[in-house]
Amino acid sequence: MDQEKWEMIGNGDDPQTKIEKQSEELLHCIDQTSQELHEIYLSRETQKDFTDQQIQQKIDSVKTAANNIKKAYHSTKAIGDEMAGRWQDYRYRRKRPAKRPTNATVDIQENSSHHFAQGINIYKILWLCYIGSFAGVIIEMLWCLLTRGYIESRAGLVYGPFNLLYGAGAVALTIALYKYRNYKRLQSFIGGFVVGSVLEYLCSWGQEMLLGSTSWDYSGMPFNLNGRICLLYSIFWGILGVFWIKVLYPRMAQLILKIPNKTGKIITWLLLAFFIVNAVVSIIAVARWSQRINDIPASNAFWEFVDLRFPDSRMQKIFANMDF
Repeated sequence: MDQEKWEMIGNGDDPQTKIEKQSEELLHCIDQTSQELHEIYLSRETQKDFTDQQIQQKIDSVKTAANNIKKAYHSTKAIGDEMAGRWQDYRYRRKRPAKRPTNATVDIQENSSHHFAQGINIYKILWLCYIGSFAGVIIEMLWCLLTRGYIESRAGLVYGPFNLLYGAGAVALTIALYKYRNYKRLQSFIGGFVVGSVLEYLCSWGQEMLLGSTSWDYSGMPFNLNGRICLLYSIFWGILGVFWIKVLYPRMAQLILKIPNKTGKIITWLLLAFFIVNAVVSIIAVARWSQRINDIPASNAFWEFVDLRFPDSRMQKIFANMDF
């Protein structure tokens, strides 16, 4: 931070920052303006003339000042929130230096390395989708093992342990919460609550409209909306929002930083091609599976090939929770 910016927020020798002092001067100036306007009102009552132009200039000036103060309020509040959040993360990291990186340290590393996936660009978004699609499946499989005693597929694609719902969730949470990554946890909770609930609802609705199937139903849960989302899992999304942007995202960002610049872009686009093909084949396989369940025979050689490559036994193993 340069000297001028440091002086604006103050230093250790002065508990009152420069911006705080100037805000007090601003309040004093507002009081003076109010007194001046009161004098104008009195002047009008005593028949002292002011032109319409002079009065309109006063009105415009006060409105402009109000807009500037409003902008200053939002900006200074954001600065205060970010400083409090960064300091909270710094204190946590100081107590547990080996535990995890913070977003502030990742920001510094990205800026100094000029990495191809720096910030929140398209490369970072795609890599978060890839990693999230894989990590989400692994975590859910482990959760199933711990709670039910067996491993069951949670994949959403026919090739590999990937589920684009988790990838989309990782991307949506990151885009929504990235601005607040260095803030305190309340903003992250609210963002995760809203974004996760909307995403889950849209995915449930889209799957039912496109494929005629569902993978979850919360109709038996209290405070549910059409069985697609419910209050309990929306709260879980809020908690996940905090955990994601404060714990998982900086770890993933550091992992992505290890990908070489020269080959990273090529690998990114090759993986994108793989996921696109995987998604298209998955949609075709699930659509044909739905037809077979309804006793619709293959209409041509292509669908016969799909039946051969993706029989019911394979589909049931991959999509263990899918119902038609």
